[in-house]
Amino acid sequence: MTGRTTEPKKDKKMAAAASLKTSPDLVARPPNPILTLTEGRALFELGAFYMTRPMLAHLPKGDGHAVQVLPGFMASNTSTVPLRRLLGQLGYDAHGWDSGRNVRVDNALIARLENQLKRLNDASGRKVSLVGWSLGGVLARELAKLHPDRVRLVISLGSPISDDRSHTSAARLFELLNGKEPEAMKGGRFRRLDEAPPVPTTSIFTKTDGIVHWRGSVQKPSATPSENIEVYASHCGLGVNPSVMMAIADRLAQPDGTWLPFRAPLVSKWLFPRTDLD
Repeated sequence: MTGRTTEPKKDKKMAAAASLKTSPDLVARPPNPILTLTEGRALFELGAFYMTRPMLAHLPKGDGHAVQVLPGFMASNTSTVPLRRLLGQLGYDAHGWDSGRNVRVDNALIARLENQLKRLNDASGRKVSLVGWSLGGVLARELAKLHPDRVRLVISLGSPISDDRSHTSAARLFELLNGKEPEAMKGGRFRRLDEAPPVPTTSIFTKTDGIVHWRGSVQKPSATPSENIEVYASHCGLGVNPSVMMAIADRLAQPDGTWLPFRAPLVSKWLFPRTDLD
């Protein structure tokens, strides 16, 4: 008589892990089109920014070091004006970038970013913090890889850092304007976007992002200090969302060399979901 065989527990765990890896939920894809169509909610976030502006002025103060803010794909310095003005009021030397509209990722753009970083660093003798929105965050991370000695920390907002463009609904437009292999990649750079730079790095993302799927903005574990902070926001509202301002101010206010993971104050904890990355 043949008895029923029982699968060892170890085999069950391996099978479950294999199933998880091939789960449709983990396949790189852009956000749900419904989320994309509702990106207009960013206007309400902009309204919330100006309504809470007096309270945001009481966020942790800066130490005067330079902060370079990089706009998202197809955007310009205009999009980062509210954030930069707030940072200036908090005591930082806040700057936009010297590159107009963020359209082409070529060697000329990288050279301009490097030159601006060097100027800011040399002028103050202090490391520069980089804040990048969407594609700007990708550029900020890569800039930090090129010049880690000049960068204090990097904060990215809804940036596609997974090294797979399938996570963003703007992939076709980006490739139309830059080709499948942008000029900057042909020099061997921008090849491992999923690897964090060798400086403290924070990725702020939202699971209701309508442009970049949230999984594409999640940092994997790194040898250098890195973290993921989830907020309630739209992609187009990340640069003005009050909860994002709180997180940015908290990260920038840390003394150089004393990085610790983000912990939301008790009174504002409800603004930051307990992230489930599964």
